[in-house]
Amino acid sequence: MTKNFEMKNLGEASFVLGIKILRDHSQGILRLLEESYIDKVLNRFSMKYSKSGDTPISKGDKFSLKQCPSNNLERTKIQKIPYVWVVGSLMYQVCTCPNIAFVVGVLGRYLSSPRMQHWKAAKYVMCYLKRTKWCMLTYQKSENLEIIGYKDSNFSGCKDSKCSTFGYIFMLARGAISWKSAKQTLVASSTMVVVTPWNITNYKSMFNYIYRVI
Repeated sequence: MTKNFEMKNLGEASFVLGIKILRDHSQGILRLLEESYIDKVLNRFSMKYSKSGDTPISKGDKFSLKQCPSNNLERTKIQKIPYVWVVGSLMYQVCTCPNIAFVVGVLGRYLSSPRMQHWKAAKYVMCYLKRTKWCMLTYQKSENLEIIGYKDSNFSGCKDSKCSTFGYIFMLARGAISWKSAKQTLVASSTMVVVTPWNITNYKSMFNYIYRVI
């Protein structure tokens, strides 16, 4: 590229789009960390001095459209809360935090009409990120690169549509390289239908794509 464009070689990247890149060449280890971005998010939404959380979602939490504002007073109150901006920031953090992919995906379903229950859940996620902001995606050099995939699904997890939520994660070089959590478009009639055919097809297509890339 230097033959066609004027550019400078600044060496190995150490910080890209809020993601810090740490390298240990002696051990063949590469780490990705979003600590600084998480701190900015906590400061922006006045969560810097909040209590740290142990989990990304509270046990037993269930969300639905029935929780959305039912009158103008509730709508006016929720409009003053930066719910959309918080969820948008959390969506970017899913890039290095696969452990919040499920709850962020659920909260994203109520962007047009959130309620206080959804706002409290979003703050709960930020409290969890405050405690885990030092956690990193870690990859280690290996002569035998093997793709390992995991998938799971609940059954009729969405209280509104009765659709199930499917998720998968792929590991390579001892670290996560691809993950997703999404609500299915069809209603499953049983737990056997939950795993076929939609999520298996997507699971296999993603596996084949990663295999071609490496």
